[in-house]
Amino acid sequence: MTSTTIAGRRARRALTGRALTYTVLVAGLVVWVLPFVWMLLGSVKTQSEILQRPPTWLPQQITWENFAQWFGPLDIGRFFTNSVVVALLTVLGNLVFCSMVGYALAKMDFPGKKVLFAVVLITLMVPGIVTFVPLFVMVSSFGLTSSYAALILPFVTTPLGVFLMRQFMLGIPDELLEAARIDGAGELRIFARVVMPLCGPPLATLGILTFLASWNNFLWPLVAAQSEDMYTLPVAISLYATGQNATDYGLLLAGSVLVIAPIILLFVFLQRYFIQGVATTGLK
Repeated sequence: MTSTTIAGRRARRALTGRALTYTVLVAGLVVWVLPFVWMLLGSVKTQSEILQRPPTWLPQQITWENFAQWFGPLDIGRFFTNSVVVALLTVLGNLVFCSMVGYALAKMDFPGKKVLFAVVLITLMVPGIVTFVPLFVMVSSFGLTSSYAALILPFVTTPLGVFLMRQFMLGIPDELLEAARIDGAGELRIFARVVMPLCGPPLATLGILTFLASWNNFLWPLVAAQSEDMYTLPVAISLYATGQNATDYGLLLAGSVLVIAPIILLFVFLQRYFIQGVATTGLK
């Protein structure tokens, strides 16, 4: 068997493997995208068309009534503002405090450091629902229900954020920090002027993950926001589109489009930093 024949077989195998890989990826993409396409098309359908059998993909008659209800009588701007304020302040708190704790665990020596890091790892494995009731009792005892403080403060620091920042900061050379100390810089100045400018990728990753968690959070705002003025988007969509006897699916799908759109835009603009941050912090 000549070397040309062997090379030809290897090339065909490589081509077949590549074609199979692309086929699987395209099939996975279609399965992932179809629900979003259905949601987008359903948001401009009438209730009767959504419920008809057999179902139709393309709307027979496009209607904007579902969106008009959200921007009109239901005043989605109020709920959108609540979601934006809660998400942005939660992200800001995580970026600041998780970075501080991560820096202390990665680059500072103090008694109980290993124990503290072990506690962070343990809390990563604790389901959030376990702390739900004690957290609500604590918030209620301070009289913070139906306020931005109740929606923000319990999530202003997370174990995942601390772990993410610590893992990245471990890779920052100690010599760089020692040089800053020799020049007379204190720990706070080193943190702000030396460490933080190097943490772009993990900060972007933490920001995206925190924003997603806060923006999509439903159960906690449902319980903590006990007045209509403090409802976030997921709570408002659930309460107004889903009644006791019937569900307005057009209204529900239109509200879902309005909730998902900012998330998609955020990821599109920051995906490069997100991928880089995941790759450089050991989260595979």
